[in-house]
Amino acid sequence: MSRTGARSATAGAGPAEAGTSQRGAWTLAAAPLLAALAALFAVFLAGFDQRSAMPPDVAARFYGFFLDRYPLFAFALVYGLARILAAGLAPGPASWLRRLVGVLVGLALVLGVSLHPTFGGLVLRAGFGTGSGAFLNGTPMGLAYAMGAGAAAGLFGLALGLGARLAGRPGPAPTGSRWRRVGRALLGWIAGFLALWFAAAVIGLARDAGFGPWPRRPLDARDLVVAALLLTVAALPHMALVAARLRPRRTPRAPTSPAMSPLRPDAVA
Repeated sequence: MSRTGARSATAGAGPAEAGTSQRGAWTLAAAPLLAALAALFAVFLAGFDQRSAMPPDVAARFYGFFLDRYPLFAFALVYGLARILAAGLAPGPASWLRRLVGVLVGLALVLGVSLHPTFGGLVLRAGFGTGSGAFLNGTPMGLAYAMGAGAAAGLFGLALGLGARLAGRPGPAPTGSRWRRVGRALLGWIAGFLALWFAAAVIGLARDAGFGPWPRRPLDARDLVVAALLLTVAALPHMALVAARLRPRRTPRAPTSPAMSPLRPDAVA
């Protein structure tokens, strides 16, 4: 094969390989949403509700004000746990031992802030306390709701981001000046917070959007559709952000030497 043909074959393989990598990035980014939707569908098929048999200690931890007021947070928690697992499976330089330990620590972090001392954990308590406190102090309802959603998203995002980092998610590319790397990191944090803020605001509107009284009664078909739509809309910005982070970074092409130039007659074998 001529050198020109070899270069053409390599160049042709580049876009195909990049396309495969991008599909893999979107697969890993979409997996947590699919896990949350699968959990929702399983609850619907099983007819699971508050009357289902559960150990008393478990029922006392889960059923209460926060599950009744913010029912879709149960599936947002599934999304967060699946995101940690996906970060551990994503390509990266971390060893398998670090990934295993990081995944376990990350799962514990997300579960801790979401379920301690009861369902909703520090996440929903921070959001509810911030929003209700702001409203009682005269803040308009819409702004108070946004403040509460931001507080919940900030705490959940802190645990989720730290857990994903421990699980092996690579940091910003080590290129450019120090301040440029810091700027990219800050931009990534802000974008992640805004995506989760949007998600928290959307899933908090479940009751207003027509979601039924689950878990006081089983989900019906209308509840299933409403919940699936809200979860999908809520997760899309964060999913797109994760997919963008997982896409392979472009590397500059090496310059072609004069000896390899196709314009030179002696470059063809």
